[in-house]
Amino acid sequence: MPQVQRGSAYKIAGGLWGLRYYDATGTRRRKSPFPSKSAALRYYRDLIEPGLSGGVVTAPSMTLAAFAPVFLERHGATVRERTIKTLRYRLGYAVKAYGQVELVDLQAMAGEIAAWQTTLPKRSRYGIMQAFRQALGAAVRWGYMQSNPAVAAGSNPQPAPRGVRAFSRGELEAIAGELSAAYRTLPAFVGATGLRPEEWQVLERADVDRRDRLVNVRRTLSDGEVVELAKTDRSRRQVPLSRRAAAAYDATPARLGTRLLFAAPEGGILNLDNFRSREWAPAVEAAGVATPARIYDLRSTFASDALAARVTVFELARIMGTSVDMIERHYGTLLDGAGEGIASRLDALDAERDRAQDRAEDVAQ
Repeated sequence: MPQVQRGSAYKIAGGLWGLRYYDATGTRRRKSPFPSKSAALRYYRDLIEPGLSGGVVTAPSMTLAAFAPVFLERHGATVRERTIKTLRYRLGYAVKAYGQVELVDLQAMAGEIAAWQTTLPKRSRYGIMQAFRQALGAAVRWGYMQSNPAVAAGSNPQPAPRGVRAFSRGELEAIAGELSAAYRTLPAFVGATGLRPEEWQVLERADVDRRDRLVNVRRTLSDGEVVELAKTDRSRRQVPLSRRAAAAYDATPARLGTRLLFAAPEGGILNLDNFRSREWAPAVEAAGVATPARIYDLRSTFASDALAARVTVFELARIMGTSVDMIERHYGTLLDGAGEGIASRLDALDAERDRAQDRAEDVAQ
């Protein structure tokens, strides 16, 4: 058996780190990515080195408060900073309640956790418990505990989705008429493309392909920073440019000094909070449009129109950069009335096949 030696860390692309070491058979192993050199070496010390002697890997005892930052650091190597900030906030509830409890002792507290779960804010409960489950799941994988009490506490049902608010064509035109000239086409364009606010805020004119009738979603805004989307990211996608979207694009006045389609008055990225208070809310009120009327409802308007146009759920999920489950969850009420339309399309398909068969038989005769 080779002599147990300390693992070594090395730099990899993107400012991340990797770990290399010899396993118990003397085979060279590598593992990555890690957010820092210390994280890579700590992973080796806590989870790899104890098992090299042939024994059972047992991670050191740790409280939930001590484990939470370890989990966030390791998880942060593969997700966006915005995701980590959300997880940190949600885990804060569990840390406040059980921070001083050792992870091994937490395993026997599924009943207490089930009772605590009922005290959480109703709209936030699912996200808080999901983060807790995710963190303790990592603790199980990394050898700090043997079972996940947050899962054993019981189901974690998602709250009912908010009602779908889709603007009518008249409402969009009324709101547009009350907006400043630079943003007058925004309701029509976003309502016809379904882009998220953080996507259209950083959309450049060059992202719109008039010839091939496509909108290329290549970047997003995260915590005030522009993030280029990887080609493998579901959010990086191409959205069809309908006639209505193209007309809105063509009517949007070009501005010198900025590549953005909808820029702030000074030419930089539009601050959504400022836009909401200074432009959107006054325009909705002046137009007499019923509230609530959120900017995000422009995305729901696109989804509603697409389903009415018989775009399939699979196609819509891809166009909107989300999952089929999310489409069905948030727009299920719009799908409930689609049975008659689906039956009509199946009837039309059968009729066309019957006609094709008749033609084929005529030719054969």
